[in-house]
Amino acid sequence: MKVAALMTGRSALLPGGKRSAIGKHPVPGRVRIGRLGLEGDVQVDRRHHGGPEMAVHLYPLAHHAFWRERLGDHPLLDDPGAFGGNIAVEGLDETQVRIGERFRLGSAVLEVSQPRMPCATIERRFERAGMVAAILESGRCGWYFRVVEEGEAQAGDMLAAIVGSGAPHSIRTAFTALAEPRAPADPALLEQLAQAHSLSAEWREKAAAKLRRAPS
Repeated sequence: MKVAALMTGRSALLPGGKRSAIGKHPVPGRVRIGRLGLEGDVQVDRRHHGGPEMAVHLYPLAHHAFWRERLGDHPLLDDPGAFGGNIAVEGLDETQVRIGERFRLGSAVLEVSQPRMPCATIERRFERAGMVAAILESGRCGWYFRVVEEGEAQAGDMLAAIVGSGAPHSIRTAFTALAEPRAPADPALLEQLAQAHSLSAEWREKAAAKLRRAPS
């Protein structure tokens, strides 16, 4: 898949006065991709965003059509970084990407680490209620990569899957099982996710906690 844009963000005020760097904007030319993400990218809330397990975020461009149906012709939907993504690509979504799957981007190698858990910042940015619930219901969450090999990339490079990498479970499967409140507990799946070494520690603990609460 050809990358339409690589994007970084800086701290800015959202409606209501909260600061966030959710708004990402295309970077011209080559950009360095280090262990903590794209050079120049900012995470304001370092407790919930950023770090090696959430270094690079991809929110599928294909989901913008879904949001146009929900929100109408919202001007932010013309922006490839509207949902905080660092990589803009068409033709790839949560059902096609597996936990631990590796992708080469320019000279860097990225590994899928976890789904992206939605929060109220998205609703503040768009000034629309109900978006978090829609993400939980639809599974249109996006995902994070960890950086396995640092390198450089630019718009127009290919995001190329490395054949044979990744665990059996897709991002959509993991997200629905662990984030959707109404999803039934599947002990076998939860145990597999809790033991999936390529899933981030935070999400493995989510699986273990739900497994402990599951009826025996």
